[in-house]
Amino acid sequence: MYTTSIEKFIEDIPKAELHLHIEGTFEPELMFKIAQRNHKEIPYNSIEEVKNAYRFNNLQEFLDIYYAGAGVLITEQDFYDLTWAYLTKVHKQNVTHVEIFFDPQTHTERGISFDIVINGIRNALEDGISKLGISYKLIMSFLRHLDESSAFKTLEHAIPYKKWITAVGLDSSELGNPPSKFERVFTKARAEGYQTVAHAGEEGPATYIWEALDLLKVTRIDHGNSCLDDEQLVQKLVASQIPLTLCPLSNLELKVITDLKDHPIKKMMDKNLLVTINSDDPAYFGGYINKNYLETAKALNLSRKQITTLVKNSFKASWLSEEEKERIIKEIDFYAYQNQISKN
Repeated sequence: MYTTSIEKFIEDIPKAELHLHIEGTFEPELMFKIAQRNHKEIPYNSIEEVKNAYRFNNLQEFLDIYYAGAGVLITEQDFYDLTWAYLTKVHKQNVTHVEIFFDPQTHTERGISFDIVINGIRNALEDGISKLGISYKLIMSFLRHLDESSAFKTLEHAIPYKKWITAVGLDSSELGNPPSKFERVFTKARAEGYQTVAHAGEEGPATYIWEALDLLKVTRIDHGNSCLDDEQLVQKLVASQIPLTLCPLSNLELKVITDLKDHPIKKMMDKNLLVTINSDDPAYFGGYINKNYLETAKALNLSRKQITTLVKNSFKASWLSEEEKERIIKEIDFYAYQNQISKN
C-alpha cells in the first residue's frame, strides 16, 4: 500500500506537462466569475451544477460541455486569467515546464479574434517564466471535426505569431475524423517551420496513429493507447522513440478504460516505448498532474524508479534544448538518489 512518503516523492519531483488543453483547465468557480464579468449566461445555476455536469460517457459528451464553457471567454483578460490559474496550480505541484494546447477555432468561430486569444494566453505564460519559473512552449490545435478550409484559415492567422507558437496539433472528435483529413494543412505548417503533433489512438484505431506518423509527420503522438493493437507500430515507435503523451485520468473519465488497473502505460514501459503522464483537461477529469501520477502509481503498483523514468521522459519528450534537458534530468537523478530510489 502506498504511504504519504510516495505521495511526497511525486509531489516534490520536478515535472514537465506535455498534454494540457488550456481550455480544459476551466474550473467552475472561474467559469462563473468570468461569465458574470462578461454578462454571459451559462446553462447552470450553481457551481455544484457545473461539477455535476462533469460526468461523461464518451469523448463527445465531454466536448459538448467543454465548448459551452469556453463560450464565456471573451477578453484578453479572460484568457490571461484562465492560463494564470493553471500555472499557479501546477507551480505548487513542482511542474517546471509546460507545453500547452490552445484551440483558436473554439473562439474565432464565435467571433473572438485570434489576437485576443493568443495575447491573453502568452502574457500569462510569460509571467509564468518571470514569477513562477515555469518555462513553456505553445501548441496551436486544429479542431478535427471542422473542415480543412477552417484549419487553413487558422494557420494563416497563426503565421504572424510564428515566434510564439512552437507546434501545431490536432484534437477534438477523433472517430470519423482521421489525420489524413488534414494532411495538406500539416504539410503547409511544416513548411512554415512548425513542429507537428496529433491526437491519435485515444478512441480511434491504430491506423490513425500510422496516418499521423506517415502523413502528418508528427514528432509526438498525443494519447496513442491503441498502438498496442499493432505490434509493427509498437516496433516503429520504439525504434524512433517518438513519445506518447498519455492521460490516465482522462482515459478513465472518458471510458477509454474502465479501471486504472487496465491502463496500458506499464505495458508500454515494459516494451520500451517513450511514454509520459499528463492531465489533458484536468478541470473536467478530476485531477491535475500529481493526481494522475499518484492514482496511476497506486493502480499499477509503480515503483519509485518507474515514476522517476516517467518524469524524466516528460523532459526527454519536450522541446527544451538538449542542454536544458540534461540539466533537469541531472536534478531529477539527484532527487531520486536522495530519496533512496534503489530501495524501491
